[in-house]
Amino acid sequence: MEFNEILVIGMFLTFIAFLFTGIPIAYVLAGVGILFGAIGYWSDIYMDTFTGLDLNVLGISVSRIFSLMENWVLVALPMFIFMGLMLDKSGVAERMMMAMQQLFGRVRGGLGITVTLIGIILAASTGIIGASVVLLGLLSIPAMMRQNYSKTFATGIVCSAGCLGILIPPSIMLVIMADQLALSVGDLFTAAVFPGLMLGAVYLVYILGLSFFKPDVAPAPEDRKPFDWHVLKEVFNAIFPPIVLIVAVLGSIFAGIATPTEASGVGALGATILAAVNKKLNLKVFHEVLMSSFKTTAYIFAIFIGATIFSLVLRELGGDELITSFLTGLPFGPYGVLLVILGIVFLLGFLLDWIEITLIVLPLLAPVIGELDFNIAQGAGLDQPVLVWFVMLIAVTLQTSFLTPPVGFALFYLKGVCPPEIKLTDIYKGVIPFILLQLLGLGVLILFPDVALWLPSVVYGN
Repeated sequence: MEFNEILVIGMFLTFIAFLFTGIPIAYVLAGVGILFGAIGYWSDIYMDTFTGLDLNVLGISVSRIFSLMENWVLVALPMFIFMGLMLDKSGVAERMMMAMQQLFGRVRGGLGITVTLIGIILAASTGIIGASVVLLGLLSIPAMMRQNYSKTFATGIVCSAGCLGILIPPSIMLVIMADQLALSVGDLFTAAVFPGLMLGAVYLVYILGLSFFKPDVAPAPEDRKPFDWHVLKEVFNAIFPPIVLIVAVLGSIFAGIATPTEASGVGALGATILAAVNKKLNLKVFHEVLMSSFKTTAYIFAIFIGATIFSLVLRELGGDELITSFLTGLPFGPYGVLLVILGIVFLLGFLLDWIEITLIVLPLLAPVIGELDFNIAQGAGLDQPVLVWFVMLIAVTLQTSFLTPPVGFALFYLKGVCPPEIKLTDIYKGVIPFILLQLLGLGVLILFPDVALWLPSVVYGN
């Protein structure tokens, strides 16, 4: 084994070891990168190892950090974060919950349908998983318990609906993925529409089916009221404003009227107006949203800087070539290698947040996909259809890992706002059927790439 390969393996092992120390991930990434850069530099001087790590690498690192701060695509991140947090404070979700509960709460599983539909709308307007899961949990779990819903069924619905934000645009994860792989944000946004809606539809079918065949898990309310057109009017009034906002943001991107960065500004302004119209906006709320946006953005960009240093040292050591040669050398064929990659990403989702996976792992694995032949490069009408399809698979896989016990992030978000009578084991049991549905959706996306590629090929195809 060559010295460079030893250093690459050492970098990964050191990184994993420091993850369990509680040190912020940005410091771990930057520190490990600097440490092994220094090891390579001194080994070249005193051991004649020729790792290629010299003072030029330091200069390149500084240059990349400055170029990162000048990246206009990434300006969309704080805007979309602000948009999501402001909508969280605007009272839109509470109003939708009350109106749609009156409409669908008359039937078995009606509350579950309501939560899933609101989860889809929140995903298309906030894109922040933690905020969606917590908000849906606070709004719906008490109502479901009063209606004698099964604890496992109720918690599974909330977790699965809240996680749709990682996939359905304007997902901030897709913005970062587009930047890391030099893809169009518009391509990824349009590619994510049908997979996200497909998963939402599968959830709805499952909720309706289980409620029909097992009425005890989601009973109808005892005091059912007759249908009233006034209720339908209330639902329309509650849904119309966020739908207009979604159309303004995504529609302007898809139509080519605005770039994602410009559309993010429209979304931030629109969310602020909605909060003002609902009389939820004041200086205190604005200050809280602004500070939360600053903190979240700073957290993401700190990881950006750490990952830039880590990945540069890793590449100079030949880490990307080592990973590519290892994976392409597996005797499983293209789809077998793809499943291995998705399995790795799934397991990493237990240890790392999607930000670290996107910044560190995705750029290392994407070249492997480029080396494989999936027979979908022709006729899709896109410059890099295989990469667009691969990003969608990664997004669905991460969404699944965030639902999966024992350490799925969404499970702990929900547990933090659940009543005391709901145990963590209830949440674990509740998400299992939805994990299986996620895997079903992932399988459909693997076998039928056009689920993701058809819409961007029509909107942005050459």
